[in-house]
Amino acid sequence: MPKHIFVTGGVASSLGKGLTASSLGRLLKLRGLRVTLQKLDPYINLDPGTMNPFEHGEVFVTDDGGETDLDLGHYERFIDENLSRNSNATTGSIYQSVMAAERRGDYLGKTVQVIPHITDEIKHRVQRVAQQDVDVVITEVGGTVGDIEILPFLEAIRQFRNLVGRDNVCYIHVTLVPFIGPSGEQKTKPTQHSVTELRSRGIQPDVIVCRSEEALSDDLKTKISNMCDVERAAVINAADARNIYELPLIFHEEGLDDFVCNVLRIDGEVDLSSWQRVVDKVEAATDPVTIGLIGKYIELPDAYLSVVESLKHAGFHHGAKVEIEWIQSESVEGLLADGQLGHLDGIIIPGGFGHRGVEGKIAAARYARENAMPCLGICLGLQAMVIDFARNVSGLAGANSTEFDPQTKYPVIDLMLEQRGIEDKGGTMRLGAHYAVLANESQVAKAYDETVVSERHRHRYEFNDRFRAALETEGLWCSGTSPDNQLVEFIELPGHPFWVATQAHPEFKSRPDRPHPLFRELIAASLEHRRSPRTATSVDLTS
Repeated sequence: MPKHIFVTGGVASSLGKGLTASSLGRLLKLRGLRVTLQKLDPYINLDPGTMNPFEHGEVFVTDDGGETDLDLGHYERFIDENLSRNSNATTGSIYQSVMAAERRGDYLGKTVQVIPHITDEIKHRVQRVAQQDVDVVITEVGGTVGDIEILPFLEAIRQFRNLVGRDNVCYIHVTLVPFIGPSGEQKTKPTQHSVTELRSRGIQPDVIVCRSEEALSDDLKTKISNMCDVERAAVINAADARNIYELPLIFHEEGLDDFVCNVLRIDGEVDLSSWQRVVDKVEAATDPVTIGLIGKYIELPDAYLSVVESLKHAGFHHGAKVEIEWIQSESVEGLLADGQLGHLDGIIIPGGFGHRGVEGKIAAARYARENAMPCLGICLGLQAMVIDFARNVSGLAGANSTEFDPQTKYPVIDLMLEQRGIEDKGGTMRLGAHYAVLANESQVAKAYDETVVSERHRHRYEFNDRFRAALETEGLWCSGTSPDNQLVEFIELPGHPFWVATQAHPEFKSRPDRPHPLFRELIAASLEHRRSPRTATSVDLTS
């Protein structure tokens, strides 16, 4: 029977429950265990797919097309396992399943209640990821203890220990130990109150992970142990780290994985050598390279979390410290007119939805194309690069996407035929993993070192195949297509150091010890660009 670890949080949000779960998952995997992770989210949306990036941050996409919480990105990057849509469950999806069962008559006319029907469905969601080929399931409960919407989840995981046996469940609670400046002290009272609230719901934590700016003293750990009724060895300090990839080593030094394995009666030794090599690469990455990220949602960097981590991974590979310059896409045209982007070593144009800031992305694509600056386009980034090429090279004045100009004379980007006229914005996208065939000798084929690749997608609009011949005649290379050759998946510009784009989201498959090929090659080209002589250039965007 698989072992179960439940991670809850208290005091404040964004303490790092996801990183705690991910780090522990990696440590257990380094013991030779088969590990999977899951996120239970208390919001009522069915999934984050239609949520505003400013509100929720990045939507992470799984191979099977699940639109999930961004913490699943942390999970995959740390444990290096592909998760599924089953690894994320929301209050909305849980209630939807229960109500569908009620309509079918599954409850035989009984009154449907939070207990047992909602809590039973939550337990079912946990159990369905506990397949026979998994040794440990780590489940993170979103939200903060004390929130009203989290109560059914706490009740469900409280019951879970009785369902699977005491030796098969471990509860970890992540709290905050703040430093109060005027008193010059770290305060344990918020942790005490948070644990008291958790215990009032019937859950006694086995482990308390204390987030803090600086390391906790032994006396404070002893105090938390006494006041919260946990063993002294179960008080784990997670002080601020230099980088997130150092966390597994910090947690191991604090004894987290040893204590959890003791609670769950798991034997075995951990081999940290492979992860130590990752951390060593991170520490050795010092050669600076500046990448301009042309984004619509830069006020919330979490909206581009996987992109940022993928750039860092590529930097680790090249020994480069990637410095990201956050550029609001709406301001790009003004910056270019003033010649203010010439200092960049490379550009990345990530995905997004809606017309706001698109002209800035198109202008950035043009600047990179005309100035031999390395540029990687992702999803909407590919579309911006196609529009630039159509307008400014192929002479298709006013070329656009029908998302932004439904009446454009040259719709070089258009809806997939089967999606036209559909109003449900929650289910109209091409989602999940799709194969692409790469052209021999293309930049993308050389980067991947293979000609058939699989990447994850999340978009509604496609390169309009009616314009493929016209654009390729002028020099654009559609260097990757769907296996049936109907959809353009990759483009590039022969002769340019690196002007490459994909309709997919390659950032979802990058790992700290195995950077994605496209990001790896972007950083390689950007490092070369940095070393080459250049002068600041202004661009006349009216021509």
